[in-house]
Amino acid sequence: MEFFPYEIDRRWAALFAVLRVKETDGVELTDDGMFRAVFGRSHVDTPISNVMEAKVTGPHRWFKAVGLRQSLSNDGLTFGTNHRRGVMVEFVERVPKVVGLRDHSSLWVSVADPDGLVAALTR
Repeated sequence: MEFFPYEIDRRWAALFAVLRVKETDGVELTDDGMFRAVFGRSHVDTPISNVMEAKVTGPHRWFKAVGLRQSLSNDGLTFGTNHRRGVMVEFVERVPKVVGLRDHSSLWVSVADPDGLVAALTR
């Protein structure tokens, strides 16, 4: 198993408390081939084989990158704890909706080691 915790920007601690985001939340790649991202009470579970692409992105505007949200321009999902850097994970098959009205074709996660997560997903 590999675990990639979020890089939490303390300026948004009150928001993360409301969302119930904990220090132990993050992205887990399990030994049985699953991708699991946990963000408070929200989560995405899908086989790693469903990951089409993963790339490091950022910095972003804080209001587009911090918190739990669905993009207004597409069906992408954000699990954001900072706006500096993260990983955009694109899926072959959409994952079940977490927020919004549609299933999600991508997920942006602000893990502390974005380069490490991309390397692990693209092996």
